[in-house]
Amino acid sequence: MANVILGMTISLDGFAEDRNGSVGTLYPDLEIYDTTDVMREAVRDTGAVLMAWKEFAMAEDPDWFAGNYEFQVPIFVVTDKSPKKHPKETDRLTFTFVTDGIENAVRQAKAAAGDKNVTIIGSAATTRECLKAGLVDELQIDIIPVFLKAGFRPFEDNGTTSIRVERIKVVELPAGRTHLRFRVVK
Repeated sequence: MANVILGMTISLDGFAEDRNGSVGTLYPDLEIYDTTDVMREAVRDTGAVLMAWKEFAMAEDPDWFAGNYEFQVPIFVVTDKSPKKHPKETDRLTFTFVTDGIENAVRQAKAAAGDKNVTIIGSAATTRECLKAGLVDELQIDIIPVFLKAGFRPFEDNGTTSIRVERIKVVELPAGRTHLRFRVVK
């Protein structure tokens, strides 16, 4: 059965987005990061991706995903509306726009992933929603050595009491990035 893995990059002071909702400052090393063992493992083990509309809309042209996005797997986009034009798909990469909640999106993504993982590409809001609903099996958090000083923190006020995690792995990556993996104790 698929594990649900929530992945994100945060600043040293805990922000996943700057005050304008941008993640650009957190990825100065994107070309290098895509060649790391951590990223290759994530791509290999992912059977489906779940993201919010905000992450989907980061691509200027939604057709860009087909053939270019590192995860060439079914993508489930949590949204309140489907796009006017369905994005280009391939034999491996398909899009499903889920308009009836994060729980249903996770169920559909798990079915599509089979024995592989569902990787949630998390913004601050998506992270809070997934943690509050108890949908996450593992956290993969990368920390970039920068202070944003303002923005959106994914772990503030998630509406639950406390969430226990167990550390699985710590990896130092190029450009000062630190990769942390935690199993969520249920």
